[in-house]
Amino acid sequence: MHPTTELYGRGVYRFLMSRQWVILTLIALLLIPTMIRLGIWQMHRYEERTARNQLVTDALAAKPVPVETLTEPGHTVTSAERYRTVTAKGRFDTEDEVVVRRRTNADDEVGYHVLTPFVLDDGKVLLVNRGWIPSDGPSQTAFPKVPAPPSGEVTVTGRLMPDETTAASGIKNLQGLPDRQIMLINSGQEARRLDAQVLGGYIAQTAPEPKGDTPELLGNPGKEDAALNYAYAVQWWLFSAAVPVGWVILARREARERAQAAAAATDSEETEPATV
Repeated sequence: MHPTTELYGRGVYRFLMSRQWVILTLIALLLIPTMIRLGIWQMHRYEERTARNQLVTDALAAKPVPVETLTEPGHTVTSAERYRTVTAKGRFDTEDEVVVRRRTNADDEVGYHVLTPFVLDDGKVLLVNRGWIPSDGPSQTAFPKVPAPPSGEVTVTGRLMPDETTAASGIKNLQGLPDRQIMLINSGQEARRLDAQVLGGYIAQTAPEPKGDTPELLGNPGKEDAALNYAYAVQWWLFSAAVPVGWVILARREARERAQAAAAATDSEETEPATV
């Protein structure tokens, strides 16, 4: 029998009880469940994003309905109602128009969103985000030049949106802003400012299209990249499977190297000439 084979039977794997290998083994045992849990978390994210994408798809595909069938003063727009196409008949109130600061367009240019109250036939107010304009005025404190909306009674169409909050958007609702400038679109806040019954949420206008393409209408909502979370989940699970495989490979490699070193030492002793 070859000396190396004999040494495998003499407890060459006893090195696994060394401090270095005990620590390495504990780390491996901790990594496996951690990576499995990370994969499960990513799969949950995949399912959540897929569900949200489906809600967006369903909302955009639904037929337009009168806005007051989905919202009323004090109403909180739900996830199922978000992006639903609604219509409203009334007139724009440009005297109480405001702009929303620090908003970007499709090209990531910073400007304003134009928020115009829309007075319905029954006297209630619907907040209409008419789109984006550049911040090319003389200063950030001056009210920018805003293109006028259609005059008289008109019918507007738009996507229903929930009220913006700091918690949901991360945008701080700063105080002491210049006149007619706001940070967040919030129906409760606007109801107090206008002293009127304001429908919950607001709409992102899609029709009628503005003259001269300004304000620039907001584009369709993008979908979340759910497939990326799925790929991450698979990746974490592959990593968790690779840990024990890697541990076995490392252990066998070290055992083989130790056995070869021991065999070489034995061969050296056997060939050493005897002393007289």
